[in-house]
Amino acid sequence: MKRSLIILLFGIFSSFTMMAQNTIIKGSVKDAVSFEPIPDVTITIEETQQSTLTDGLGEFIFSSNVPLGEQVLKISKTGYETKRYPIIVNEGGVVNITDMTLEIDITGAQDLFTITLSDDELNDDTSGADNISGLLSSSLDVFQRTAAFEFSSSFFRIRGLDSDNSSVLMNGIEMNKMYNGRPQWSNWGGLNDMMRNQVLATGLSASEYNFGGILGTSNIITRASSYRKGSRITYSSSNRSYTNRAMVSYASGLMEGGWSYAFMVGRRWGEEGYQDATLYDSNSFFGSVEKKINDKHSINFTSIYTPNRRGKSSANTQEVYDLKGIKYNEFWGNLDGEQRNSRIKEVEEPILMLNHYWDINSKTTLNTNVGYQFGKIGNSRLDYAGGVNPSPAYYQNLPSYFLEDDDLAGAYEAQQEFINDGQIDWERIIDANLTNNISGASAAYVLYEDRNDDKQLTLNTIFNTELNDNILLNGGINYKRLDSENFAQIIDLLGSTTGALNVDSFSQNQFDLNNPNQVAFEGDKFRYNYNIYANELKGFAQAQFKYNKIDFFVAGSITKTDYQREGLYKNENQISYIDGVEYDNSFGKGDKLEFTGIGAKAGFTYKITGKHLLNFNGGYITKAPSIRNTYTNSRESHDYVGTINGVDNPNINITEEKITSVDASYIFRSPIVKAKLTGYYTTLEDANEISFFFTQGSTTGFIQEVLSGVNKEHFGGELGIEAQVTPTIKLKGAASVGQYTYSNNPNLYVTSTSDDFTTSETDENGNLTDTVNTSGVVSTSNLENYKVAGGPQTAYSVGFEYRDPDYWWFGATANFFDNAYIDISPLSRSTEFYTDVDGLPYNDYDPEVADELLKQEKFASYMVINLVGGKSWKIKDKYIGFFASVGNLLDKEYKTGGFEQGRRADYRALRDDVSNDTRVFGSKYWYGRGANYFLNVYLRF
Repeated sequence: MKRSLIILLFGIFSSFTMMAQNTIIKGSVKDAVSFEPIPDVTITIEETQQSTLTDGLGEFIFSSNVPLGEQVLKISKTGYETKRYPIIVNEGGVVNITDMTLEIDITGAQDLFTITLSDDELNDDTSGADNISGLLSSSLDVFQRTAAFEFSSSFFRIRGLDSDNSSVLMNGIEMNKMYNGRPQWSNWGGLNDMMRNQVLATGLSASEYNFGGILGTSNIITRASSYRKGSRITYSSSNRSYTNRAMVSYASGLMEGGWSYAFMVGRRWGEEGYQDATLYDSNSFFGSVEKKINDKHSINFTSIYTPNRRGKSSANTQEVYDLKGIKYNEFWGNLDGEQRNSRIKEVEEPILMLNHYWDINSKTTLNTNVGYQFGKIGNSRLDYAGGVNPSPAYYQNLPSYFLEDDDLAGAYEAQQEFINDGQIDWERIIDANLTNNISGASAAYVLYEDRNDDKQLTLNTIFNTELNDNILLNGGINYKRLDSENFAQIIDLLGSTTGALNVDSFSQNQFDLNNPNQVAFEGDKFRYNYNIYANELKGFAQAQFKYNKIDFFVAGSITKTDYQREGLYKNENQISYIDGVEYDNSFGKGDKLEFTGIGAKAGFTYKITGKHLLNFNGGYITKAPSIRNTYTNSRESHDYVGTINGVDNPNINITEEKITSVDASYIFRSPIVKAKLTGYYTTLEDANEISFFFTQGSTTGFIQEVLSGVNKEHFGGELGIEAQVTPTIKLKGAASVGQYTYSNNPNLYVTSTSDDFTTSETDENGNLTDTVNTSGVVSTSNLENYKVAGGPQTAYSVGFEYRDPDYWWFGATANFFDNAYIDISPLSRSTEFYTDVDGLPYNDYDPEVADELLKQEKFASYMVINLVGGKSWKIKDKYIGFFASVGNLLDKEYKTGGFEQGRRADYRALRDDVSNDTRVFGSKYWYGRGANYFLNVYLRF
């Protein structure tokens, strides 16, 4: 009995001893002004990189594997200034830091979306310049921040990659479009205050929400309870994308009964941005309501509606810029004393989301989401089936066209007319239609819209569980269903009362044989009409392991994707005859295309000390090509990459794209200096690229150029460094040095319904028996070692920031860019370039001249100086402040991108064109903005 009592007392004593030795760090975080608790603040022990989030009361605790000795706690949350607290941890002790405070980050009010949200495009309406790939990666990492704020205006792409290589989520729901894999940023444009709460996973690092892409994952959280309680009123003025902006937002915080809500309304508008006649007309509405049912369950509903209209600007040849300057835009003209832009992009796609959050226990959560998005995207343009090309910059209206024939008088007259006017003549267009009304002829001109009306349903569930203090498991299942209606619709008959004849003006074939000689009026569909149906089912699983000296993770995913086209028009251009039997490749449902994608990635971080860390990541991903790069001309036919006129091409096989990527980083952190140096290597294989343009040379016509099996190689390094040299002065720098090249000679073929590509045979009675389309012949495009276009491949930034204790601040950066290249014409690098109509090489072909003609243009290097500063006043419990930024202070003119025109893609035509003092079909370019500004004033209470 005595012995048992001794054992019991020893056990109790041991338990108390163990509890006494249980080392704990705990505390709470509150708003410096309102002193309200701040939830979802990230608390990180810098030595081990252990992190946790504050709860609804702003409290946190570390109770396992707590490092001893001198430590630093980093306290961070989007919208607040990051703080670092030194502490001393003794074994068995409790470090209790209550009521730590965070101040509003007055520099964080910068308008991310103003800097990057533009409608710049390279060579068509769908392959946008995409200079915003780094937007949602603007984390506390100095390189990512620099790429977003300093490099983006130069069309810089992180690692030379498009934004379809990153995943943008909202409450766990992926927002990337199935059409091209990219986010439609304007779907939530103007809602800055509501989009700042983000969880970021850069590159191949682990994300708790999905598998992600090689550029990482950004999850925008719109839970009503996650917003800081209070109101904000903002007014902005700029000469970038719009001239005025007004925003009002309010969040209730968590109220009694478990309810919380947040809303925002905003408007952005202006007659024109930096380019001429680029109107901006956008309204933004946001609402989020959350009900905390109990400690385990919460439901949140979010609605977003941001209808917006923007006037587009044109890419121009150097001849045009020399005559009219870098603000020139060919798409507009004056009508009744007002600017009217013929190219308007209108986006109206509301988003509805319902999210259920289930805290199964303290270590396991399940997040289930339903998202539905619907609406329209419209891109307007002029159709001139019965008239001449209305573009004032059409090549036949420019001096170079006349100089080619040594017509000096004609060149001078064209020059003066273009300099003095050079805009669309709307009155002449209307007069032409009025004249046709008198004779009963169809409209010579109409304004129409290319429409995409999408309905997308997304369902997913995301599971997270902490098995123990060291192991975290994540997983999820996601399903998407897209029904996409695609058609052209007349929006203005421009004075015509006779309507537009639905007939191809080039071939004189019917756009819809089921409704021949249709006359279309305002609001009617014409030219093309089809649906795309797409389904995507994917799942991922991930395990994260965290220890004192090493963290690592492994993740895998699998994705099933299918596409199917349904033609609603029977296009006569797609009718062929074999032995007198008609074959239609346009009406009804085409083949269902199915793809299987897999993904695997892993990474680890080795903590040499609290100051020195090494990080390594690697991944392999296969994914379905986007809808954009699957169908070769979905407006007319069922054809996809590898088929022509509905027949499989034995030399081409559409397949999944394959991506391999590795990176390695050295990270240094001290109380004064933070630095990260990264090297990366990425290969992209079996990609497709499809473009559309008019060509003239050995063959003439409107063609679809199809590249398949495209391989690219991207490698380089990134550096970000900042030093807090005094309590008020911070120095910062960033560098990106890369080389992005084509690494093979991909397959190339062109398709067209032009007469140059089609021959017909008839019987003795004149009946059509066979049609033979000679397009679709596969050749090779010699692209290997050419540079991939897409912004500068070298970028440097140095700058400083001064923060005065009296709430004002100022910063300046110098940014240097180099190694940007023109987007080359693949057709010019194929056998089409040197082959005559008889299939033999040109007899006057000179290889040395050809090499010079095909040399890729490299843009001149340039430097841009940017300034930014602001001031904030704290009046009782309110903040009043402003900030202003000036971009390109020295008004430097520089090319950000461009593309070779493919109209003269053969040796003789290109040689003769280049021999002119001013090329008729020179490359078209985009120029960056000259000196520009953004001013923002706000009141927060």
